[in-house]
Amino acid sequence: MKVLLLASAYNGLCQRVDRELLSIGHDVFIELCADQTVIEGTVERIKPDLILCPFLKHRVPESVWRHYPCLIVHPGIEGDRGPSSLDWAISEFRATWGVTLLQADQEMDAGDIWGTQEFPCRTASKGSLYRREVSQSATFLIKQALVDLPREAFQPRPLDYNNPAVLGRERPLMKQPDRAIDWHSDTTATIVQKIHAADGFPGVKDCLNGVDFYLFGVREGKRYPTAEPGQLLGHCEEAVCRATVDGSVWIRQLKPVPAPGETTSKLPAMRALARSALAEQCSQLPAISGEGFSDIQVEREGSVVYVHFDFYNGAMNTEQCRGLLAQLRILRADPSVEVVVLMGGEDFWSNGIHLNCIELADDAAAESWRNINAMDDIVECLLTNTDQMTVAALRCNAGAGGAVLSQACDYVVARSGVVLNTHYKTMGLYGSEYWTYVLPRRVGERFAHQLIEGCEPLLVDEALDWGMVDELLPEDWALYHRELKEYCQSLVSDRQEWQNALEHKRLTRERDEQKCPLANYRREELRRMKATFDDPHSDYHRLRHRFVYKLSCGRTPARLQREPGQSVEAVSA
Repeated sequence: MKVLLLASAYNGLCQRVDRELLSIGHDVFIELCADQTVIEGTVERIKPDLILCPFLKHRVPESVWRHYPCLIVHPGIEGDRGPSSLDWAISEFRATWGVTLLQADQEMDAGDIWGTQEFPCRTASKGSLYRREVSQSATFLIKQALVDLPREAFQPRPLDYNNPAVLGRERPLMKQPDRAIDWHSDTTATIVQKIHAADGFPGVKDCLNGVDFYLFGVREGKRYPTAEPGQLLGHCEEAVCRATVDGSVWIRQLKPVPAPGETTSKLPAMRALARSALAEQCSQLPAISGEGFSDIQVEREGSVVYVHFDFYNGAMNTEQCRGLLAQLRILRADPSVEVVVLMGGEDFWSNGIHLNCIELADDAAAESWRNINAMDDIVECLLTNTDQMTVAALRCNAGAGGAVLSQACDYVVARSGVVLNTHYKTMGLYGSEYWTYVLPRRVGERFAHQLIEGCEPLLVDEALDWGMVDELLPEDWALYHRELKEYCQSLVSDRQEWQNALEHKRLTRERDEQKCPLANYRREELRRMKATFDDPHSDYHRLRHRFVYKLSCGRTPARLQREPGQSVEAVSA
């Protein structure tokens, strides 16, 4: 059937729904513009059988929902209404939460119910819950709705607050006074939940030594008995530690509160402080180590080592890349390590270079160059490591250089439902990370260039067919990790097979090096990248600025505009 995705942005959930529906044979069209006239025109042109709204911040025009079945994904339990659903659920320490698929109606979130699904509400940020539990539940409900739609016997049920099973209620927009932290009375757990509930957007507005910031990205720290609540205690890498009444919290990202007419952006906390009136105080903060806070953590089971690099939003700045490279080199020099597993982060595997740090650097072109070379060094380390097997454990979405980074590993083991964006063009870049070598060797020249030029997201289920993924494991988080560890241990369980695999890897690397040295791939990619970086009028600088400051173009990008009769299919080998 013809399905129109009406959304406020082509976010991770929207991308997943798009690819999932294409993979089961539906014709999918996309409209990202909020203008009523544009929406009405799109609907009239396509005449969809169903309109789906996976991520919508604006109202669906009445002229549309009265004439077409129009289903909205709401990240709340049945009966929950309002724009701050997850924010309230997290702030109230809810043990369970849910997703409801409902029909558009006159009142927001009050239409007939097509389906609802609940999930355990773990202690995590709003964005993390959205990307994992909400995404999984929403996809299930949407696919079920497509089954139910043609069934005459199916009827959605009206929202009934008299039903004792309906536990949700209408809630207002959560505002900054609702989120405010009282450092002299709020416990560590309360502060963590408040920042979790505002993570991604809008952040928690707070005053740090007289300067206002929005706080993002929080982790619990240890107790400092003599510290004053709210006091800045020190830093680890680029996060800062603040004392609480019963412990401390690590704050990873800060965004200056803008003056009227000004726009600001998130930065790693220490960088944000260094650019503020607190620069001098910031320079005197002591380094704190030994708490296990570092974004890079190593876990070992026998000869298999799991390397976690949980960088905020998957962005990897120059220093983070160098830290990861140093860790990989340490492991490479250890003869007792036989398999290195790259785990990425809890919410993203990797999204490549850090555009925010580049945008706010003194010299964006120079920082771009430093950052891309640091990424390339990681890939080179992986490609030239012929003494160990490497595994990319794609637990979460990956994009741009991060998606290509995964392809440099010997094996790629993905969690079902993960989306890859293996391209750079939407940021005006040719791309690096040795993509001209690692992609063609897995998928061939034609499809490698199709990935780079087409800028389409790819489900790992599709990537499996092309050889970009070697093993597809369940979406359930715990089950994925259990099966991942079984898979990695199996690589070293048969000594002869492991040695044969290493020997094959060495011979292949020698053959490929003779055919075309790795240095040649890197030189040509970086030649093109540097020309783009050094051109102040290149699309890269303009697109990066718009990305960092969340400036929408207000319309559906040309690459996503599909017309009736246009062949758009899921990618299959």
